[in-house]
Amino acid sequence: MKLLIRHRTRCRYSAPAKESFNELRLQPVSNEHQTCEDFQLRIEPQVAVRRCLDFYRNRVHHFDLAAPHTALVVGSRTRVTTNRANWLDPDATPTPLTRLPELARMARMARMERCFDYLQSSDQIGSDPAVWRLAVDATAGQTDLWQAAQALNRFVHSHLTYTPRSTHATTPMRDALAARVGVCQDFAHVLIGMCRSLQIPALYVSGYLCTPGAQASHAWAEVFLPDIGWRSLDPTHARQPDERYVKIAVGRDHADVPPTRGHCKGVTQRTMDVDVSVEEILGEG
Repeated sequence: MKLLIRHRTRCRYSAPAKESFNELRLQPVSNEHQTCEDFQLRIEPQVAVRRCLDFYRNRVHHFDLAAPHTALVVGSRTRVTTNRANWLDPDATPTPLTRLPELARMARMARMERCFDYLQSSDQIGSDPAVWRLAVDATAGQTDLWQAAQALNRFVHSHLTYTPRSTHATTPMRDALAARVGVCQDFAHVLIGMCRSLQIPALYVSGYLCTPGAQASHAWAEVFLPDIGWRSLDPTHARQPDERYVKIAVGRDHADVPPTRGHCKGVTQRTMDVDVSVEEILGEG
């Protein structure tokens, strides 16, 4: 599937901002599931942009603006080709739950790629006995890790109500779970928290979803299966991500991978508008 993604963020400041430092995580990864064919970045005011990889090996663009400015516009245009390479048979039973102690031990010994980080509490996903109790109940009768993770995915989908603007970017998992409402970010946080409570490594994914009427960024989770690797689950839609999904970055939670992040001096208030469009490119071979 060939997709065209446009992402535009405009910030307006109540007073001229200066010494602005900014990070962007907008460029999709290239892996067995997707190929980023083209990525173009435009920033106003014009500024030199540098690139690096962060701790989780996400592509980061960063820049500084020393001169005073009353607005900042960041726009990206991306072409991506996707497939279903990461799809796993929903009925598969590749990993008995009896291997969870071994999995946790291997993570502590750093014998698996950064799984240890994805078993711990993080800024927006704390440890909570109540979450563990929910996870135990939701996976009752399951004997396989993949089947248990899918049961948790279905539980979160049915337990929370998708409600636009009911939460914000810094809402912790416990607040969304207590209110039983949220957006895709919150659904992903709750699923990840429940997985971690059972010692299933789980990480946060930021990206996009091509679907009619959903013109916004999206978020989902990945769980680690020994001998197989990371596999994706989307609790917002109670399914595995397919070729309509585009992965940008991963982290412990949303705080690790916001699309834009910045700090500046001289500003007490700002407004931010974000426009996203994701559409299929038809007529190409």
